[in-house]
Amino acid sequence: MIPFESAADKAATCVGKPKGVELEEEKKKGKERMIRFECDYGEGAHPKVLQLLQETNLEQTPGYGCDPWCEKAGQQILEACGAPDADVQFVVGGTQANLMVIASILRPYEGAISASTGHINVHETGAVEATGHKVLALPEKDGKISADQVEKCLLEYENSTTQEHVVKPGIVYISQPTEYGTMYYYNELKAISDVCRAHNVPLFVDGARLAYALAAQDNDISLPDMAKLCDVFYIGGTKVGCLFGEAIVFTDKKYADGFRMVMKQHGGMLAKGRLLGVQFSALFTGGLYEEIGKHADDLAMKVKKALKNKGIPLYYESSTNQQFCILTDEQWDRLNKTYALSDNGPVEGGRLLRICTSWATRAEDVDRLVADINKL
Repeated sequence: MIPFESAADKAATCVGKPKGVELEEEKKKGKERMIRFECDYGEGAHPKVLQLLQETNLEQTPGYGCDPWCEKAGQQILEACGAPDADVQFVVGGTQANLMVIASILRPYEGAISASTGHINVHETGAVEATGHKVLALPEKDGKISADQVEKCLLEYENSTTQEHVVKPGIVYISQPTEYGTMYYYNELKAISDVCRAHNVPLFVDGARLAYALAAQDNDISLPDMAKLCDVFYIGGTKVGCLFGEAIVFTDKKYADGFRMVMKQHGGMLAKGRLLGVQFSALFTGGLYEEIGKHADDLAMKVKKALKNKGIPLYYESSTNQQFCILTDEQWDRLNKTYALSDNGPVEGGRLLRICTSWATRAEDVDRLVADINKL
C-alpha cells in the first residue's frame, strides 16, 4: 500500500484563508474548534524551546552552525548517544537530511536500498533520485525490510556478471519508527547492521520520529544502540517539539567528510545556524526529549486501547504515536465532524485512518476522542 497523504500534506497545497483567520471566524460564528490528530507537526514548538530561543534572541554568534549553541547541543547529543567521537550536523528538515546524506555518501553509479514504503521512495517527490541516485525499493512487511532481503539484494549485485550495467547498492536506508508507526527491534536492527558491515555498505536511519520509538513501551533500542549499530542516523526535531530541525549523527566520521560542502551546495546550511543549536540544546536539557516521546506515546496508547475495546480493526500493530485503524464510512462520518485525522483512502472493510499524537496533544482532547470512539 502507498503511504498516506495526510490532510496536513494536502492542506499545504491548498489556497485559502490562513488557519488563524479561519479559527477566529469560527469562534465568532459560535463554531466548535476542530480537534486535530492528523500529524505531529501541526503546532509551533514546545514552550521550553521557545523560552530558550527568546532568552538567546539578541545574542550575537558566528553563522552557519559554527556557534557555541550548536557546539553545546552537539556535545549534549553525543553524550546521550555515548559516542564522544561522532560528528553532529544540524539541518532544517528531514527531506534535506535524507537527500544530502545519501548524495554525499554515494558514488554517481550507486543507489539506496529502501522499503517500498520508505519516505525517500514515496513521499519526497523523488528528492533522492533528483540527485542522480536511484532508490532500490524492496517489498515491505509492516513498513519494514529484513536483513535477509538486504543481503539478497547486495549478493545479487555482487554475483552479477553485468555489474557495469546496473545500479550498485551503496547505502541502506530505513526509518525508526517506520511510516506506519511500527518499529525495528534490537535483533532486527542488529541483523541489518551486521549485513551492512559484512558487505561494507553504510546503514543510514531516518529518525524524524525517533523519540516516539525510543519511548514506546516495548522498545528495546537506546540512543547508544543507535550509535553503535548505524553509520549515520538523525534525531528529528521538527516532529518532536522544535520549530524545525534535524540533528544528523555521523557515528562513522568518514561519512562526514565533505558533508558541510554538500549542505551548502544543496541550500541546507542555515545562516542563522544557532537557531538549530538552541532548539536541540533545549530538547536535550532536563530530559525534555524523552518526556515529549513518552507524552505522545502514552496518549496514543489510550486511543489504541479504545479502538481495540470497541472492536475497531488496527491496520498495523504500533506502540508509537501513530495509530492506523479501519473505520466504516458511517464511523468516519461521525468522527469527521469533530476530528481531523489522516485519511489514507478505502481499504477492505472501510477507510484507513491515521490518528497521530504529539508533544502538544492535550489529554482532554484524547479523553474526548476516546469517549466518542466508545459511542461509535
